[in-house]
Amino acid sequence: MNTLSPLLEPVVAGLKFELPPDLEAHEPPEARGLARDEVRLLVSYRSDNRVLHATFRDLPSFLAAGDVLVINTSGTLNAALNAMRSDGTPLELHLSTHLPGDEWMVELRRLTEQGTAPFYEAHDGETFGLPGGATVMLQRPYSASSKRLWTARLRLPCPLEEYLARYGFPIRYGYVRENWPISYYQTVYATETGSAEMPSAGRPFTPELIVQLIARGVQIVPLILHTGVASPESHEPPYDEYYRVRPETANVVNAAHAARKRVVAVGTTVVRALESVTDMEGVTWAGDGWTQVVVTPQRGLRTVNALLTGFHEPRATHWAMLEALAGREHLQAAYASALEQHYLWHEFGDVHLILP
Repeated sequence: MNTLSPLLEPVVAGLKFELPPDLEAHEPPEARGLARDEVRLLVSYRSDNRVLHATFRDLPSFLAAGDVLVINTSGTLNAALNAMRSDGTPLELHLSTHLPGDEWMVELRRLTEQGTAPFYEAHDGETFGLPGGATVMLQRPYSASSKRLWTARLRLPCPLEEYLARYGFPIRYGYVRENWPISYYQTVYATETGSAEMPSAGRPFTPELIVQLIARGVQIVPLILHTGVASPESHEPPYDEYYRVRPETANVVNAAHAARKRVVAVGTTVVRALESVTDMEGVTWAGDGWTQVVVTPQRGLRTVNALLTGFHEPRATHWAMLEALAGREHLQAAYASALEQHYLWHEFGDVHLILP
């Protein structure tokens, strides 16, 4: 094996590395003079660990007639709100998931010079002030093992959509240095809002690129999974999220399998939704509800055989899903190349297409 730089040695040794700050996408590609579909695309083939470098605009050339792209059409909420503790401490409230019974899963974050960080000092029954005379009352910790996420009730002076349009803003972490309008956090095919954070694997799609894919014979079918907060400091397993898979989507996926075509999930949210409605024999059904599925190498995948996704740090909860699809050896080869070639991470970054 050739000698690797110190940056890559930890990846090959065990896929443990700290992401260099210069590989974080600090702003949307549009702010870097690029169109949405001009971000870079790393294409890796599991069969032989081959890695190719392209731009997202080249995506149609890597797909064929009969292949199926499954997209998540959940739109992004203005899910962040300024909040105030009764003692005057300024905080930021992140709305994560709208739960049954009109409760919310929320996260409180303290303000720091780098952005925000989890706030762990809240307690049951505490009420925080929100803009426009609204309040949020914490009910109980969402998980017995953590006080980062809470079940809470909102009291708003107007309907939620109107309130968030007036007072909310997109969730932003420290690596994104400026505030960007909600339009930068939406995919072009979003149909209904509900996600706390953007299902970002689909961000590079443009209407023109979708037309090219359809003209090539690639089928594109939708589903919904409203994703919650995914703070980078969290090591918690995925929590329940709402999904909806319609009969038309299930039928197309099953037909693709029968024809031995590729089923490409656009994002890990699509994988989770499809795995929630696919049985042990690999048959996908229509359905909706709250998924508790956690995809691991031990569980395996039953429905998708290809994935379009961003780049994930090894400690991220998505990593087990990537290993279930691609295996450790393949991820070592792909991520070593991504780091060597300076691909950008996070929601405004570059994209990885994993093919059989």
